[in-house]
Amino acid sequence: MTLATKPDAKLLTIKEQIIEDPVSGLTFQFAVSAAEDAPFRLRIYGNLPNGNREILFNADGEEAGAGTALVGRCQATWIRGVAN
Repeated sequence: MTLATKPDAKLLTIKEQIIEDPVSGLTFQFAVSAAEDAPFRLRIYGNLPNGNREILFNADGEEAGAGTALVGRCQATWIRGVAN
């Protein structure tokens, strides 16, 4: 995902963003992956009737696939556990 921070600014590349919506109880995770066929992912987590959702997009922004994840949780991909 690329966006401008100000009207006259240079473009900034975002590799991941997590948005929590307390009103709906949903969490949205936008991520860029290394997959060539579908490098952009939108994951929706929350109390959904058929599980969490994942939607894949190709480089042109067109839907390349979708599915339901019955297990898993939303956390940033760059966070790693700390050894004791």
